[in-house]
Amino acid sequence: MPTRFDYANAIRALAMDAVQRANSGHPGAPMGMADIAEVLWNDYLSHDPNDPKWLNRDRFVLSNGHGSMLLYALLHLSGYDLPMEQLKNFRQLHSKTAGHPEYGHAPGVETTTGPLGQGLANAVGMAIAERLLASEFNRDGLPVVDHYTYVFAGDGCLMEGISHEACSLAGTLGLGKLIVIYDDNNISIDGDVKGWFRDDTPMRFESYGWQVVRKVNGHDPMEIKTAIETARAQLAQPTLICCKTLIGFGAPNREGTAKAHGAALGDAEIAAARVKLGWPHAPFVIPDEIYAGWDAKGAGRGRSLAWNELFGKYAEQYPQEAAELRRRSAGTLPADWAASMAQVIETQRAVDKPVATRKSSEAVLNAIAPKVPEFVGGSADLTESNNTIWHGAKTIAPGSLSGNYISWGVREFGMAAAMNGMALHGGVIPFGGTFLVFSDYARNAVRMSALMRTRVIYVFSHDSIGLGEDGPTHQPVEHLSSLRLIPHLKVWRPADAFETAVAWKAAVEYADGPSVLALSRQNLTPQAHGADHAAQVARGGYVLWQPELGAGQLPDAIIIATGSEVELAVKAAQALATEGRRVRVVSMPCLEVFAAQGADYREQVLPSAVARRLAVEAGVTAIWWRWVGAHGDVLGVDDFGASAPAAKVYEYFGVTVAGVRDRLAALFAKG
Repeated sequence: MPTRFDYANAIRALAMDAVQRANSGHPGAPMGMADIAEVLWNDYLSHDPNDPKWLNRDRFVLSNGHGSMLLYALLHLSGYDLPMEQLKNFRQLHSKTAGHPEYGHAPGVETTTGPLGQGLANAVGMAIAERLLASEFNRDGLPVVDHYTYVFAGDGCLMEGISHEACSLAGTLGLGKLIVIYDDNNISIDGDVKGWFRDDTPMRFESYGWQVVRKVNGHDPMEIKTAIETARAQLAQPTLICCKTLIGFGAPNREGTAKAHGAALGDAEIAAARVKLGWPHAPFVIPDEIYAGWDAKGAGRGRSLAWNELFGKYAEQYPQEAAELRRRSAGTLPADWAASMAQVIETQRAVDKPVATRKSSEAVLNAIAPKVPEFVGGSADLTESNNTIWHGAKTIAPGSLSGNYISWGVREFGMAAAMNGMALHGGVIPFGGTFLVFSDYARNAVRMSALMRTRVIYVFSHDSIGLGEDGPTHQPVEHLSSLRLIPHLKVWRPADAFETAVAWKAAVEYADGPSVLALSRQNLTPQAHGADHAAQVARGGYVLWQPELGAGQLPDAIIIATGSEVELAVKAAQALATEGRRVRVVSMPCLEVFAAQGADYREQVLPSAVARRLAVEAGVTAIWWRWVGAHGDVLGVDDFGASAPAAKVYEYFGVTVAGVRDRLAALFAKG
C-alpha cells in the first residue's frame, strides 16, 4: 500500500523527469513542496477534475509559478485532462504545460503566475470575490458560495512589494477563507536569502492582521495537516502557514542549495535521487496504485453533485437569486443592458456645456451601475479625483464583507492584480481608478490582464498635461502610447461626454480582455454628434467634422485627434474652412479598435489619397506615424510636462488651435 511519501514522490519524479527532458525549468520548488501539496490536494482541496470550472470549487494558486511542474503534476495525477504526453512536452511549443502556468492553456490553472507576488495578489482578489458573492447570495442553510482560496508562495513572492500591498489589505478586510502556505526554504536564484531577506515574516503578517502558523515542518504530513486545520478553524483572519522545507528535497547533492532551483538536475543526480527517495520507476512511469491514490475524479464528482443538489434547493426557494448567480457566473450582461446603455448615450449626447470626461464617466456610472449589479468599483485613494463612485454604492469595510466599492488605499499594483483575481474568480466585473501617470505602478498587472484576457476596466483620470499645476511628476506623456503597445488592451480616450458613454459601453461589453478609460481633469467642449456617431465611436475612429464636400470630393487634409485635443482640431478645421481649406477631423478614441476594422471602413475614414495628415495628442508622438504616414506630421509632447495652469502648459508646448493651424499650414506649403 503506497504511503503519503510515495504519493509525494510521484510529484518529485515527474518534476525531475519533465525538467530533464526539456533541459529547462525549476525542479527545486516542486520537490520541496511535494509533501505540502499532497496533503492539501488529497485531504482538503474541494475540486472536481471532471468540471474544472465548477462554480464552488476551491481556488488553488501557485504564486511561485516557476515551480509549474508542481501544478502540472497535481493536475495530471488527480485526473484532469492533462495526459502524460503533455508533461513530456513541458516547455515545448503549443503544449499545455508552458514554462509558467498560463491561464486558459491547461484545465485547472486558475491564473497565470510567474511574475512573483502577483499570484498572491490575484488570490486576494479571488477571496474578495468569494466573500462578496457569499454575502449577497447565501441564505440560511444554503451556502451556495462557500469555498477557500489556497496559495503556495515562496521567498521571492514575499520579497516583491506587491505582497505588502495585497496582504496588508487582506488582513484589514479579514479574508478568513484565504490560506497562504509559505515555502520558507531560504533559497532564491542568487543563493541563501539571508544576505538580502531577513524580514521577520511571521511578525510582518501578524502586523497585517493575519493568523500565522509558525515553524511547520514542510516534510511532515501530520504537522502540515495540523496547520491547515488551524487555518480552517477560524474565519476572522487570513492565515499564513510558514513551512520550512528543503528546496530540491531528495536530490542528494543539490537539495537545500540554489543549484536545485532553476536548472535540470542531470541524469546522474536524478538517478541518485531515485535511490534516496526509494522511487525505482522509469522516467514518466507512475504505478497504477499511485494513480489510484491520487485520483480525485470520483470524490470530485461527488462534491460537485452534492453542490448541484444544494443549488437545486436554493433555486426552488430563491429562483431570482439563482438565475442572477448563474448569469453573473456565465459573464453575460443583464437583459436590459443594451436598452439602458442606449438611453445613457442619448442623455450624454444632450450635454451642452463643457465637462471633464472624468465627470462624464461619473454620470455614466450613476446611470448604469444600479443596472449592472456585478460591478465592483474602487480607487487607489483617489475616489473623489477619479470619480469612480456612484450614488448608492456601498463601500466594503472590515467586518462587513458586502458591498460594491473598494477603497484600495495607495496600492495601485495590488489593486490591479487583485482585480485580475476578482475577474478570474467570476461573478463580478471589477473596475478601479488612479491617475494615468500612476499606471506605471500597476503596469505589470495591467499586462497580465491583457495576457489572461480578463474583463477588467481601468479608469485612469488626469490623462495629460491638462492636469496642470501638479507638474511633470503627475503629467503623463508616454503613458497612452505605452499602454497601446500592450496586445489585447483597449485604450479609450474620449473627447466629450458622448464618447465617454460609448467608451464605457464598449469596455463593459469587451469580455475578452481589459480596457482603459483615459479621462480628463479639465472640462472639454461637447461636440456635435450625428445619429450614427454612437456606432462609429464604437468602431474606434470616425469622421467627426468636415466642411461640405461635393460628390466624390475628398478633403484637402485630415486631422486625427483624441480626447482633449479633439476640440482644438475642430476649431482649427472650422477656421480653415473660412479660408477655403477643406479639412476633415477624425476623432480616434481607440486606436486598437479602429485598427481592427475592415480595410473598407478604415479607407472611408482615412482615405489613402489624402496624404496631408496631422495627428494631435498631448503625449509622445512616435505611435502616430503609422496613421499619418511619411508625408504627415504629429503635434504632441515629446518631453515631460511643466507646472502651471493647464492652459499655460498647453500654450508652452504649442498644443493649441494656433499650433494646429501652423502645422497644417506647413503641410499645405509642402504641396
